[in-house]
Amino acid sequence: MWKYDTAYSEDNLLFEYLTKHLLSSIFGKLQQTLYLCSVAYKKIQDTIQKVHTMQAIIYAVLSLLFSSGNDLLFKFFANNRKSIGIFVSVVGVVWGIYAACTLDGMPANMTQTIIWGSISGLFSIGGNLLLIGAMSKLSAGVCSTIYRLNLVPAVLGAWLILGEQISLPQWCGVMLAIFAVLAFIPKSSERKEFSWSCFFMVLAGSLMRAGMGLSYRYGFDTAGADRKMVVLINALFWVIGGLLWYLIFERKKCSCDRKTIGFGVLSGIFVTGIVVFMALSLQYGKAAVVLPVAQMSFLLTGAAGVIFLKEKFTLRTAAAFACGCGAILVMSLFSK
Repeated sequence: MWKYDTAYSEDNLLFEYLTKHLLSSIFGKLQQTLYLCSVAYKKIQDTIQKVHTMQAIIYAVLSLLFSSGNDLLFKFFANNRKSIGIFVSVVGVVWGIYAACTLDGMPANMTQTIIWGSISGLFSIGGNLLLIGAMSKLSAGVCSTIYRLNLVPAVLGAWLILGEQISLPQWCGVMLAIFAVLAFIPKSSERKEFSWSCFFMVLAGSLMRAGMGLSYRYGFDTAGADRKMVVLINALFWVIGGLLWYLIFERKKCSCDRKTIGFGVLSGIFVTGIVVFMALSLQYGKAAVVLPVAQMSFLLTGAAGVIFLKEKFTLRTAAAFACGCGAILVMSLFSK
C-alpha cells in the first residue's frame, strides 16, 4: 500500500502557504505602488495645468499691456491731427509682414478664406478708423472702455444671426454694458461741450469690432477659412483702406511726414504684440480665463489717461469702469 508521507505533505503545505503569502504581499505592494504612481501623475498633471494657466494669464497680461499701449498711441496720434489714413496703412504694413511670415502655405479653402478675410477686414479697418476719429474729442478712457465692450454686441449678434442662446447671467452682462455706456454721458450742465458725434462714432466702432468677431467665428468654425491667411488679408485691408482714406478725405489737408510713419510703425508693433500674445494665451489657457484679462485693458488706458493726459476722473467714470468690468467678466465666464 501507498504510505502517506507526512513530512513531504507538511513541507508542501508550508511552501504553498509561503508562496501565497509572498504573492499576496507582492500584489499588495504593487497595488500600493500603482496607486502612489497615479497620485503622483495626477499631481504632475495638475502642476502642469497650473503652470499652463499661469503662462496663459501672463500672456494675456502682456496682450493687455500692448492693447493699452496701442490705445494710448491712438489717442496721442489723434491729438496731433496727422493723416489717419497714412497712419493705419503703415500699421497694416508692419502687421502684414508678421502675418506673412507665419503662413504655412496656400489654404485649402481659398475662396472662403478670401470672402471672410475681406468681410472681417472691412469691419476691422472701419472700427479702428472710427475709434481713432472719436479719440480726437473724447478721452482715451471713454473710447477704450466703450470699444472693449464689443463682446456684448458680439454675443447679441451671435444670438440674432447664428442662433446661439443667451443665458440669464449674460443678459445681466448686457445690462451692465448699457449702464457703462450711459454713465459716460455727462450731466445736463456739461453736455454742451460733449461731442455727441464722436460718442456715436466710438459706439459704431465697437459694433464694427463685434462684427469682426462674428465674421471670424462663422468664417473659421463654419466656412472653413484659414486663420493665418485671414489675418494677412485683414492687414492688407488696413494698408489699402488707409491709402483710400487718405486719398479721399485727407490729401488736401494732411501730408505724410516722418512722425506719422513713426507712429504707424510703433502701433504696428503693438498690434502684432496683441495678436501674438493673445494667440499664446489661448494656446495655454481657456478662453473664459484669458479673455476677461485681455479685455480689461481699458482700465490701464483710463488710468494712464488720467495720469499722463490729465483726463477727468469722476464718480460717473468710476461707475462706468466698474460696470464695464462686470459686463466683460459675466459675458466671458458664462460664455458657451
